Amino acid sequence: MSLLDPAADHCAPAQSIPAAVAAPAATPQESTLREGEARLWLQPAHGHEARALRVAWRLHGPAAAPVIAVLGGISADRKVADAAGQPGWWQTQTARDGALDVTRWRVLSFDWLDAASLAADAVSSTDQAQALAGVLDALDIARLHALVGASYGAMVGLAFAAQFPARLRRLIAIAGAHRAHPQAAALRAVQRGIVRFALDSGDAARGLALARQLAMIGYRSPRELARRFDAPAVLAAGRVRVGAEDWLEGAGARFVQRFDARRFLALSESIDLHAVDPAAVRVATTLIGFSTDQLVPVADLCALQRGLGAPCELHVLDSDYGHDAFLKETAALGALLRAALAPGAGHA
Repeated sequence: MSLLDPAADHCAPAQSIPAAVAAPAATPQESTLREGEARLWLQPAHGHEARALRVAWRLHGPAAAPVIAVLGGISADRKVADAAGQPGWWQTQTARDGALDVTRWRVLSFDWLDAASLAADAVSSTDQAQALAGVLDALDIARLHALVGASYGAMVGLAFAAQFPARLRRLIAIAGAHRAHPQAAALRAVQRGIVRFALDSGDAARGLALARQLAMIGYRSPRELARRFDAPAVLAAGRVRVGAEDWLEGAGARFVQRFDARRFLALSESIDLHAVDPAAVRVATTLIGFSTDQLVPVADLCALQRGLGAPCELHVLDSDYGHDAFLKETAALGALLRAALAPGAGHA
């Protein structure tokens, strides 16, 4: 695990980030959990009329601590941190002594909208950004100390920064860019084709499982698969099985237990519809990418950094885990998050 020099990828030199306005509590404090539904009125980007909506949210942390919105991939939800002994999807960062420790920060997240909830042809990252703004209004939070977005959450973070710059002091975008890369979009198109075929055939679960298996190959890196599954294929029960099949089938089966096929289609499409003009992002930004990420290549992050309308740093971590490194490289990513959130960040 190492930190790569962005300049080696012909990125613009890193620029300093203005000092943070507020710091987390110096010592842990009692963390409370609040959750509810925000009621808001939203005009979907791909809909015909404005809609009244309810958006489910959770807010962890001490009452007086600065607020950080934390947004994940399309399969993430508001359950980012531990609640009643149930670990959150980013437990490693939100736990005690983690970079997003909920005894030091107030951590906010919400459930993604989808096309069905909007009664729209599709859901956009700008719709999600407006939903976050509506949640902030409902909670009487004028401005976020930071927004930490990973994967789809980074896309939504960029959309939020472009639409609501006055409501955000700092953006930390991990493994997400201003657009979908064409190769990644092609992979997702095949995944959606599998799911639609399965829906038409009456076996949505099978299609969703296969789509997830294909997605896992894109989420991880050839390096990891070569290390873990470098064994000869075997002929058994009249068919060939390769080394990664048990792992892939397990991932597909788990995904089917917690996700809906039509919701998957809507959020997958939302990734490919995402487009933000980098120059419109006028919020101090930290970009974090991974050398082996097949879905968000470092070159796209370099282009985003060069075009951004505010000071920006780009850090590239070398990892076996590809796009999923934001969930796997706990220590290295945590160090970057702490540095980006610290008072005086970006200054010598």
